[in-house]
Amino acid sequence: MTTMNRRHALGLMGAATAAGTLATPAISQNRKITVGALRFTSHSASFIGVERGYFAEAGLDVELKFFQAAQPMAVAIASGDVDYAVTAISGGLISLADKGAIKVIGGGLSEEPGIDGQKILASDAAYQAGLTSPAQLDGKSFGMTTAGSSFHYMGSKIAAAEGAAMSFKPLQKVGAVIGALKTGQIDAWSIVPHIAKPLAGSGAVHIIGDVSDYIPDYQVTTVFTSTQNAQDEGEMTRAFLAGFSKGVDDYNSAMIDKAGGEDGVNEMVALIHNYVYTDRPLDKAAPSIINGTMRLNPGAALNMASVRDQLDWFKSEGLVGDVSMDQLVDTSYVKTMG
Repeated sequence: MTTMNRRHALGLMGAATAAGTLATPAISQNRKITVGALRFTSHSASFIGVERGYFAEAGLDVELKFFQAAQPMAVAIASGDVDYAVTAISGGLISLADKGAIKVIGGGLSEEPGIDGQKILASDAAYQAGLTSPAQLDGKSFGMTTAGSSFHYMGSKIAAAEGAAMSFKPLQKVGAVIGALKTGQIDAWSIVPHIAKPLAGSGAVHIIGDVSDYIPDYQVTTVFTSTQNAQDEGEMTRAFLAGFSKGVDDYNSAMIDKAGGEDGVNEMVALIHNYVYTDRPLDKAAPSIINGTMRLNPGAALNMASVRDQLDWFKSEGLVGDVSMDQLVDTSYVKTMG
């Protein structure tokens, strides 16, 4: 088996995608599907796929359905309200996989060395009291949406690395976590840079570390669908991944590689603004959208080592049952790493 580093692997996968590895399957035109998303820049591949007609080229009429947390999206996939989605692995998602309801079929956002990623934050009150690095997290409170969320996973991994005992406060929605952090009701949190940096700029919150220092090559989000779609709707699933992957390539080219220069960045930011920070004018939203730039996995490649680490953590915490990787992941659709 040939061994390659992650950057090399992703580069080769991007080239393969451009060359047509994920060629669009021939399916009936305008098949209606619903795709779940959060209003984060990390979901830009889905936005681009809609805006630039890549899903339509693949024969799909895509409706985007927006959520405020990962676990409700997993429930929507299992119930059939949503066909495909991109979100973090959560305890709810794994439990639904254990029941045979859903499958992870690809990778979305990843932490990568050299690219600014998710930040560890402290409230101003905690910062002024001495929480200036993750090493001071012992005895502090950490925000999360729900137990078994990606925030729970990140906070626990950071705490374990620092030998810190933290309490976790479930607040259901990202907006509620932000409010609690700004008002000092919680001490710390971790979140993607397009949210972290503006919060830090306000003075009410401080950046005290990087998640990548504690969870290298973290597969932050995954692409998933129902087990029925994965097993019985292979043509539709490949069509979705083809359109999604073209969106990934456009995003990485414009925002990471800067292939189109400043004009290319501006064009992409304007497209993303149709879905992210829509309550702000473009000139006010642009810096936050740019701050959120992290690489998306070309060809929706999946980092199996990171998924395995996450699954092992959920099991070790007693948040899920004895779920296997085969129950959680269908590896037949994309290239895998690790």
